[in-house]
This record gives sequence, structure tokens and C-alpha cells, in this order.
Amino acid sequence: MLDVSDEVRSEIGDDEADRLLGGDRAPDSYECTSCRTSGDTHAEPTSTVLFVGEETAVLAFAHARCIPSQVVPVAEEQLVGAVRSISQAQTGAPAAPAHPLVPIPAPTPATTPTAQPSAPGQAAILGITCGLVLHGKVGHASLVVEPTGPVGRPGSTSGEDEFLDLLQDAGFQAITDLDETPDQLGGWSVLVAMGKLHAILQPAAAGGSTGWWQAHQPLQVTDAWRMAASQLSEVTMYAVPAGMVGRQPREDLLRQALERAVALGQVVAASLPLAGT
Repeated sequence: MLDVSDEVRSEIGDDEADRLLGGDRAPDSYECTSCRTSGDTHAEPTSTVLFVGEETAVLAFAHARCIPSQVVPVAEEQLVGAVRSISQAQTGAPAAPAHPLVPIPAPTPATTPTAQPSAPGQAAILGITCGLVLHGKVGHASLVVEPTGPVGRPGSTSGEDEFLDLLQDAGFQAITDLDETPDQLGGWSVLVAMGKLHAILQPAAAGGSTGWWQAHQPLQVTDAWRMAASQLSEVTMYAVPAGMVGRQPREDLLRQALERAVALGQVVAASLPLAGT
């Protein structure tokens, strides 16, 4: 009933993967890393989810219906904090075998929803705003991505902002009507785990996926946003140049700002499949 994906296997090694599949390392019961409810590896399909930092790896388990088996890059500080929290929680309990792979606890809600762009050499920071955007009468869970400054191609020193061009090269499309749902972009996805937004993933050159944007700390989203994302199994990502939309405190103001940007031809978007719940 346990699924270990090829990318997880490549990270933990064949021997460890085989031990997991054989039941030597997998727990009988677990708390799903996505929906936070209990799971049983013997009674229901279960995914292995490997959170990987710079030096630390944390293996979590999830209902297969909630999130597929995959490798998720996260900040090293978050993983170190997770291991520390688990060690403190186990103080006084019977000694367990030492192992670098442990279940990850719920992280602290984020206060700074920004992260560095993945392209090398960029000084700008990507800001993320979450909100519901109506497509006709249907509310879609949406992300508005806006850098703090111009984003050029790797190696460029011109200072020219090519952020939207780079995304269009990746398959995002220019938006002319905010009521229309953009096409789904294959290979990309939005990772929501433990009820929080963790990352926007893009296809990796060697197969699988890698982080395009990653939260410093997982971002809390509203129940309405989560429900809309789960119902449609996708999230709409809008991207705009620096200074075009800004941080809007209400969804109606966010929509107005997006509409102004659309009228100026300064919005690209795509529907990204939801990973997790």
C-alpha cells in the first residue's frame, strides 16, 4: 500500500526504499503531512514525501489521495527546526533507532511570503499574494506573483525586465480577460501540504519537478482558498512585473489591480495542478 516514487528512491537509495516497501521502516500508522488526519499504511494507499534541505532530509507520509510521492525542496532551517521539535517531543520516551529520516511536524505560519527566484544571479525577490479570483461566477484559488524589481535572463546585465518573457517562454500565456480560465500548464504544480502553501514547482531537466518558488516558511491560506483549490484540483497563477499590482489587503482590490494590469497587457497566467490539499 506504500508508494515510493522514483525521485524519492533516487534520494534515499534502493536499500532504504526496499526496507520501506518491505515494512521494516514504514510506520503502521501516521499523521498525513497534507491533511493532518491519521493514516494506516496497511489499510490505505500511502505516499512517501521527502522534504530535502541543504544537508537534512525529512521523510513524511501522506494519504495517496492527498499528495503523490515526491521530493520537496524546503529551507534547511525549517528541517532543522522540525528535527529539533521531534527530538524534544521524544524526550523521556523509549529510545528509538537513530535515523536521518523522520516525520515532519507542522511548521510555523509564515510572516514574510517571499522567496528568491530560482534563476541564478537575480537580486529581486518574488512576492506572493493569495486570493480568490472570480472566473465568471466561479471563485478560483489564485496566486499573484510579483517581483520586487526587474528580473532579467541569467547572465544579463542590461537591467531590462524580462520577467513576463521568461514565463511565456515556459508556457504561461498573456491574459486579455480576467474572467477566462487560462490553460493548464503541464509539469508545473502548486504544493500545498499540512494546510499551507509550500512551493510552486516547475519541471526539472532530469525529470520530476523542482522548486521555482519556495516559501521561507509555509504560508497559511484561508479555508475558502483551500476549498476552491481542492474542488478544482488546480490553482491559477498570475504573474505581473514589479510595481504593477502591489500588496492588496482585500480580494476586491486585488481584482481591480489585476484588471488594470490586464488592460495594460502586463499579466501572464496559467492553471497549475494542485499537489496536496
